[in-house]
Amino acid sequence: MIYMYIGVDFALKVIQWSPDIIVRLQLWDIAGQERFGNMTRVYYKEALGAFVVCDVTRQSTFEGVTKWKDDIDAKVSLPSAWGGGNIPVVLLANKSDLVNEGHGQHVNPMEMDELCEKHGFLKWFETSAKDNTNIDDAARFLIQSILSIEEEHGSPDLDDDDSERIHIDDNKSNNGGGGCC
Repeated sequence: MIYMYIGVDFALKVIQWSPDIIVRLQLWDIAGQERFGNMTRVYYKEALGAFVVCDVTRQSTFEGVTKWKDDIDAKVSLPSAWGGGNIPVVLLANKSDLVNEGHGQHVNPMEMDELCEKHGFLKWFETSAKDNTNIDDAARFLIQSILSIEEEHGSPDLDDDDSERIHIDDNKSNNGGGGCC
């Protein structure tokens, strides 16, 4: 028997950005679960920004980042109060600590800049989650990008915006077949 598990990790981080601004980050790590791509909309719900992460030691993950970016662009947008459009997305080239130890090679900055420009990433950072290299800088950049949009358009009312994102057909009849779904 084969069991398939959905590997999703969640973390909540509260940051006192300034004396009058508290930022609550919900971080969802969907761990490259592209085989569950039809479920990603649930994780993207109400997202105002995203990181897409690739592994600098595995070239195949660089090819996947454009698919993830396209998926994000197709399934989530900024609140209508902010004019809609794509959410800010930052690319993280992770595991630079392994490159420093001789595994793989550092990314080519010009190629990364081109990739970001071509596919609409705001910026990219070479990171190490293990060593915490550039993680805080990347997070600050993404948060500042979101706050700049909010400053320009005002706070979004996400509950009102949900009515535009989710449509439930109340006309479906219950066939009495039981079950939960």
